Amino acid sequence: MKANRMKKFIALGLALALTGGVMTACGSSNSSGDSSSKTKVVIAGSTSMQPLSEALAKQYMKDNSNVSVEVQGGGSGQGIKSIEDNIADIGSLSRDVDDSEKSSVDKVYTIAKDGVAVVVNTETTGVSDITLDELKDVFTGKITNWKDLGGKDADITVVSREEGSGTREAFTTITGVLVKDSSGNETDNTTSDALVQSSTGAVLKTVKSTPDSIGYISLGSLTDSVKALKVDGVSPSEDTVLDGSYEISRPLIYVTGDSTSKAAKAFIKYALSDAGQKIVEKSGFIPVN
Repeated sequence: MKANRMKKFIALGLALALTGGVMTACGSSNSSGDSSSKTKVVIAGSTSMQPLSEALAKQYMKDNSNVSVEVQGGGSGQGIKSIEDNIADIGSLSRDVDDSEKSSVDKVYTIAKDGVAVVVNTETTGVSDITLDELKDVFTGKITNWKDLGGKDADITVVSREEGSGTREAFTTITGVLVKDSSGNETDNTTSDALVQSSTGAVLKTVKSTPDSIGYISLGSLTDSVKALKVDGVSPSEDTVLDGSYEISRPLIYVTGDSTSKAAKAFIKYALSDAGQKIVEKSGFIPVN
C-alpha cells in the first residue's frame, strides 16, 4: 500500500511539473513585446545618413511589427568595415564606394542624393560666395584671413569632419583638397589647424557657436543657425544638385556584402519605394525616383 501511494505521489508531481512547464512556455510565446522574437536588421555607417535611416526604420517597424531595425553611425568607412566584419546587414555611405572597398561590396543601392553645403557663422560678413579654388586654399591653410576673400580682417577658423567621413571625402575630392597620384594613392591636405568634428551635427554646432568659422555639412542638415555660401555663384539646393550646377554633391547609398538576409533586402526595397522616397524628401534629401 505504501509503495502504491508513493507511485501515485510521484506521478502527480510529474504531472504538475509538466503542466507548469507548458504554462510557462505559453506565457513566453504570448509576450508580443519580446524583441528577441523579432527579425533584426542592423544598419551602420554614415552619420549624415543616420537621421534618414532612423526615419525610414521608424516607419518600417511601424508597418512591420515583426522586424527590428537598428541604426548605428561611425562614418562611411565604418559602413564598409561593418559589412566586412559581418556586424551589420547594411552599410550606409554618403559617398561613392572607393576602388579599395569594392571587393567587400556585393550590391550598391543609391537611395538618395545630397549636396554638401559650405557654411559659415551667421556673423561672418562681406562673404556670400566662394569659388572651389578658394575653398581649396582655405581648407589647406593657404588662405587664413577673411579679408583675402572680401570679408573683414579676421582669422578663419576651419571646421572639418574626421578622416573616414563620407562628407569629408566628397568635399575634399571635389574641391581638390584631397589629391591622388598616378598610382592612386591619396593625400588629404586638410590643414592641421582645423577643428575636427565627428558628425554633421557637431560641425553645425561648432560653426554656429564659433565666430569667423567655416565648415561643410550635408545639405539635408542645413538650418538657419548658420549661413550657407554660394559656390561659384550657385546656391546649394535640390534643384541645383539635380541639374548639376552645384558641384559639391554626392550619392547616399546602402551597400551589402555577399550574403544578405531577406529582411535586409526587404528594408532596402522599402527605402526605394514611393513610401520610402517620400521619407527621403521629408528628411531634406533628394529622392532618386
